[in-house]
Amino acid sequence: MNDIDPARLTARVPVELSIGGKWRPASTGRTFDVVNPADETVLCRVADADAADATAALDAAVDAAGPWAARPARQRSDILRACYDALLARREEVARLITAEMGKPLAESRAEVDYGAGFLRWFAEAATRIHLSGGYGAEPGGQYRIVTTKRPVGPSLLITPWNFPLAMGTRKIGAALAAGCTAVIKPAEQTPLTTLLLAEILRETGLPDGVLNVVTTTDPAGVVQSLTADERLRKISFTGSTAVGKQLLGQAAHGVLRSSLELGGNAPLLVFDDADLDQAVAGAMVAKMRNGGESCVAANRIYVQSGVVEEFTARLTERLAAVRTGPGWEAGTDLGPLIDRQQRDKVAALVDDAVSQGAELLLGGETPDGPGFFYPPTVLRDVPRSARLRAEEIFGPVAAVSAFDSEQDAVATANDTPYGLASYLFTRDLSRALRVAEDLDSGITGVNRGVISNPAAPFGGIKASGLGREGGTEGLEEYLETKYIAVQL
Repeated sequence: MNDIDPARLTARVPVELSIGGKWRPASTGRTFDVVNPADETVLCRVADADAADATAALDAAVDAAGPWAARPARQRSDILRACYDALLARREEVARLITAEMGKPLAESRAEVDYGAGFLRWFAEAATRIHLSGGYGAEPGGQYRIVTTKRPVGPSLLITPWNFPLAMGTRKIGAALAAGCTAVIKPAEQTPLTTLLLAEILRETGLPDGVLNVVTTTDPAGVVQSLTADERLRKISFTGSTAVGKQLLGQAAHGVLRSSLELGGNAPLLVFDDADLDQAVAGAMVAKMRNGGESCVAANRIYVQSGVVEEFTARLTERLAAVRTGPGWEAGTDLGPLIDRQQRDKVAALVDDAVSQGAELLLGGETPDGPGFFYPPTVLRDVPRSARLRAEEIFGPVAAVSAFDSEQDAVATANDTPYGLASYLFTRDLSRALRVAEDLDSGITGVNRGVISNPAAPFGGIKASGLGREGGTEGLEEYLETKYIAVQL
């Protein structure tokens, strides 16, 4: 039985816009439904912002920018640290909210709370070291001194996806606030509640009014375009599809906005014949099935050397056949629903297309009856190059396995994509591991492990997978400008 009671769950979650430290309805009075993807029930209705609301949010961020940038780094750090502590203290509440609006199993939601809170801790610690990244020294001719300092970029627009509603928010918010930037954040319309609760927790832990403003909307194009056209905005950070990212990059050109874009992925996972197969199968399970495959770093294309492809495929299929699908709140659930009907239909269409072109279906592949947007763990073998699945991001629990013969063939096939976010490889040969890792066209490579995200590490891609990095010291630098001062002694 569903023990996530919508009324009780959302009782402590604001459902209005957060602008200038105040909760207020949309200027038009409009609202929209937030739906539980496991049973298609409406959790609640939240404010539906328009361009006027977005401008009001930016007004608040601009007004708060000077005082927030001038606030000592230690104070900014303390607020972020207090929010980290508060999130962990309310871990179960936040996890249940994530499961309710996004669908992932509670165990994964709890892990996301820990992971997402970790960004606040990381950036809280990094905030106090910004002053150490400047420099002082004589210019080469000895005539004067060169001083370099760091300053916040300014008011920022943060656009987050639905698949990790807490972690994608804290990864952007933590960096922006640590650097001294104010922000307007627009969460995905499928999962706004986690962001609204996070904003309230930040307010409760001392964040000044206007530093973080939240606009929820079903008109993301109109709201975002109104903000990118405003010359007071100085930065945009977006996580989402490459198609939308390209549009935003064009809009950012108007105001020459500092841009961080974490876009689509088509991650290859390579298993060489000398790999530890226990480790490789376990790593592939995590890389493929974390978040039900709804992850930009999910292993989209699994390539296994011909000498071990039969055994690896059999083991992986056996593991996936044991995965239990169901509502995320039920004990023992390993795989929840996909986010919505559109996403489920896309996954089903990709599988059907691959099978129609000759791929062998080893497991799954049939859409169950509702309610809920469920799709079973699915294994495909020998997907042809012409299949859409080889070129498009799956974002679902579908493992596509193909064989390769040589290292050169594996790398060439892995790099045969416009994307370049993540990649994985499994081998016992250290030289091969380093050689292949360097040759793979991706911003992130996991060697003998399927989990690669960490608040202390730079996260981002190359090619059509985006610009800039999030997390690590590189993530903080995305919100800082370098100022050079020439001093005549």
